[in-house]
Amino acid sequence: MANATMVTEFLLLGSPDGWDLSFLYFTIFSMTYLGTLLGNLLIVTVTTADQNLHTSMYFFLRNLSILDMFYISITVPNACVNSLTGNRAISVAGCATQIFLVLFCACVELLFLTIMAWDRYVAICQPLQYPLIMNPQICVHMTLATLVSGLLYAGMHTGNTFWLSFCQSNVVHQFFCDVPSLLRLSCSDTTSNMVLLFVSAVAIGGGCFTLIAMSYIRIFSAVLKFPESGKAFSTCTPHILVVSIFLSSGAGVYLRSSSTSDTLQNMVLSAFYTMVPPFLNPLIYSLRNKQLNTDFDVDYHVNLKSTHEQSDEKIDT
Repeated sequence: MANATMVTEFLLLGSPDGWDLSFLYFTIFSMTYLGTLLGNLLIVTVTTADQNLHTSMYFFLRNLSILDMFYISITVPNACVNSLTGNRAISVAGCATQIFLVLFCACVELLFLTIMAWDRYVAICQPLQYPLIMNPQICVHMTLATLVSGLLYAGMHTGNTFWLSFCQSNVVHQFFCDVPSLLRLSCSDTTSNMVLLFVSAVAIGGGCFTLIAMSYIRIFSAVLKFPESGKAFSTCTPHILVVSIFLSSGAGVYLRSSSTSDTLQNMVLSAFYTMVPPFLNPLIYSLRNKQLNTDFDVDYHVNLKSTHEQSDEKIDT
């Protein structure tokens, strides 16, 4: 890394040039951070203590909550401290660590949301096979595969970014270190980096979006076929909302041309994909925990009954 850069530290701008938003940043960021920690900690505590919630659905929800607490802790506390002290310097090693952890958490978050959508599809559309498909061993294996995938994705992009030379400005127009901001500062040819970033983002993001969309299309078809199970579809709607915010804001940062990017817009979009999903997840699931559990059980048994009825009809025929 010492040979790859002439810059010894970076300066996180925190706000667009000429704008003093320190107090606003500190207020919004600190309140969001505390709310996220408390909400996700509540979910982890409840789903761990209640034996009735030791199912695959709540297993992934608990893992998602742990991830969200870690995810938001990578960027927000440092941004709050910087806004108060005015010291916005971050070392090259610190910047690399922040990029690696943000990419890791973002990738794992998206994969978890995809698995949770698939879990709902299996529960609603294949209730007879649900205990077999989503058994504890498979859930653990999927979690480990997700974590390994996140490590590989983050390591690849972090390594490629810090092979570049940074010999011009060291001012990062962002409240945390991210790959697009550093690519704009490099005096090396970043074409290969941008192509790799684009291809991997489209492959992972597009693949996950396709799986999620297919899951909800089949769920919606099942709801239309069996109206009595429509109550459970309402539990999927918040999940769609979180996925949409996460993917759209992330795509706005990573897939947009650097020549047309706006500093304020980039910061807002970055806040959306790093802060909003961790903040919304506990609001959605903890406040609806009793209703969600009831709807899931109702949906499972209704579709299980419908499946048995279909099987009986086929046998009679």
